[in-house]
Amino acid sequence: MTKSTDLHYATWPTAWGPMGGVWGPDGLERVVLPHYQPDELAALLAWEHPKAVKDDRPFEALISRCRDYFNRKPVDFVDIPCHMPVEGTLAFRVYSQCRLIPPGQTRSYTQLATLIGQPDSARAVASALGRNHIPLVIPCHRVRYADGRLGGFTAPGGVSVKQRLLDVERGMAT
Repeated sequence: MTKSTDLHYATWPTAWGPMGGVWGPDGLERVVLPHYQPDELAALLAWEHPKAVKDDRPFEALISRCRDYFNRKPVDFVDIPCHMPVEGTLAFRVYSQCRLIPPGQTRSYTQLATLIGQPDSARAVASALGRNHIPLVIPCHRVRYADGRLGGFTAPGGVSVKQRLLDVERGMAT
């Protein structure tokens, strides 16, 4: 099978453990939060994306910011290019609005639904965020239930990781 130079993957260490990602022509396509051993993570990304080549270069800004993030230094991922759903779709609007939630703050699914102009679509917002393949950069961990409970989190480690990410952000040096 021929490898594509349009699709890249990389793994990198952070204070929480190894992270990884996939980068395509439109930007970041996938982020894997710390959960795996380095070799297992590289094998997972290579298996999921068999045409991708291992190459850290597209990830340089992301790698630096992820390391700072997990060392509790203030960072912003908003300018990292991402492969987004089709413009105009509910998922596109949800992801775009979610990217604007400042670190350490949260919004409810209902608030996010209202911000995208569909106040009765909180469940659809939650469903779209459950399919987010770019956690941290599209910070779905910053979205919770209207009653303040954390809600779900589909990344490995689930809701406990969501809480830890919020704790990291609230403890960032200013």
